[in-house]
Amino acid sequence: MSIESLTAFLGWMTLINVGLMLLTLLGLVLMKRARVVHQRLFGLSSSDLSRAYFAYLAQYKLLVLVFNLVPYLALRIMG
Repeated sequence: MSIESLTAFLGWMTLINVGLMLLTLLGLVLMKRARVVHQRLFGLSSSDLSRAYFAYLAQYKLLVLVFNLVPYLALRIMG
């Protein structure tokens, strides 16, 4: 695999993951019914569920940065 094709792959992967992250954020903000279902399903209070949502999004963002964006930028600098 060439550096150009790996760079393109990581670029698209980053774009797709950021899109999924934004879609998830939008869904969590707009779908109030999902909060009720998750509270009942997992037995969490509203504040605990908000913390769980925040932790999920923070971990997802960190993984996207470390495994998608940083390698993409490094390959762009190299190439």
